[in-house]
Amino acid sequence: MEKSRYQKLVKKYKPKENRLFNGMMAFLVGGIMGVIGQFLVEFYASNLEISTKEAGTFMIITLIFIGCLLTCFKFFDKWVHFAKAGLFVPITGFAHAMMSAALDYKKEGMVTGLGASMFKLTGSVIIFGVVSAYVFGLIRILLFGGTI
Repeated sequence: MEKSRYQKLVKKYKPKENRLFNGMMAFLVGGIMGVIGQFLVEFYASNLEISTKEAGTFMIITLIFIGCLLTCFKFFDKWVHFAKAGLFVPITGFAHAMMSAALDYKKEGMVTGLGASMFKLTGSVIIFGVVSAYVFGLIRILLFGGTI
């Protein structure tokens, strides 16, 4: 079969993506995640009598734990399929990527399975995060003298 004819056949049967709906769902679910995060910050700050900065750390830990727990119960993938990037982009998506790799490679052992394979997807996120934080830190120091 010719390549062009094959491409037309694939295009004909390829499912259409509803980008408007996906974008709206990502916006709504991402907003709900923001509200949940803010609720957790306020909850921890008032109940533990700590500053909002410290409560933010507890909030992040809680969202990471929930993301890992839902991944272990195989619920997170179904939820992401519905919520799209609104759930996958925040910290819960990072936790899901780490936990999925850990669950996939646990049979290969601690070193060759978990240790070697857990950061295949998330390692690049960590590296680019560290590098961008360094670059923006330098820009901040150069523009504002280190104080804001």
